[in-house]
Amino acid sequence: MVNKKVGVVGCGTMGSGIAIVMARAGYKTIVQDLDDSKIDAGYKRINSFFEGGVKRNKLTKAQMVDYMGNIQMTTKLQDLQDCDYVVEAVFEDVDIKQSLFKNLNNICKPETIFISNTSTLSVTAMAHNTGREDKVIGVHFCNPAPLMKLVEISKALQTSEETYESVVSFSKSIGKEVVTTNDTPGFLVNLFLVPFENDCVRALEQGLGTPEEIDKVIKTGFGYPMGTFELLDIVGLDIHYEVSMSLYRQLKDARFAPPPLITKMIKAGYLGRKTGRGFYQYEKVGVFGS
Repeated sequence: MVNKKVGVVGCGTMGSGIAIVMARAGYKTIVQDLDDSKIDAGYKRINSFFEGGVKRNKLTKAQMVDYMGNIQMTTKLQDLQDCDYVVEAVFEDVDIKQSLFKNLNNICKPETIFISNTSTLSVTAMAHNTGREDKVIGVHFCNPAPLMKLVEISKALQTSEETYESVVSFSKSIGKEVVTTNDTPGFLVNLFLVPFENDCVRALEQGLGTPEEIDKVIKTGFGYPMGTFELLDIVGLDIHYEVSMSLYRQLKDARFAPPPLITKMIKAGYLGRKTGRGFYQYEKVGVFGS
């Protein structure tokens, strides 16, 4: 499959992470965003991840050069016209994603499959009236995408079996473990994870422990590879807030509502690794925690 070309729309934390996954798997990857400042930031984010891998002897300099050589950055949506798969990692809004797919329908070749990285929105709704409803599917990359093995695949009502099978094969080719979920808010991962994260923040608000102590419980007591507050700092508190609110609005379950501390920290600009401070402080601004 590596002779195929992949497009990634959006090069924030998630889009950059997905681009890293694609390039590392050998796919020619075109990363598109709205302006040069976003493209420059995304390129630096991707390059920094691979540089970190070289410093820790997880890959060679030659491998880094090969991986970066697989990536092309652009502000032009038209440059995705020859892609076999296009993955969107844009703002979590059905109308924005649906509009993007409609535009791409007029740009990409007929067989191109459109993949949404949503974890909270209806894939069925965003596939509607795109012009290729049968070729729209959800693939939720767990964050941070370059480090986490799991992806959740969610079929819209309109998704064809051919599209589904192609995307399962594609997901495995980039080194991911696949689970298939129903097209429901949160799928499986965020249905479990978001309330758990919010409960950890509430425990912090109540003074039951420090971020370090709670993360130690999560890692040592539960055996998780990363503490809740470490993960929230990587994801970004602003992103966590939006995901939480989206699920809260749809499910009307109070456990999905973000605790007041999250809002307070966002107002202070403490968004996590990308700003140098979240629940922890960081000497160097970054996002993937690798």
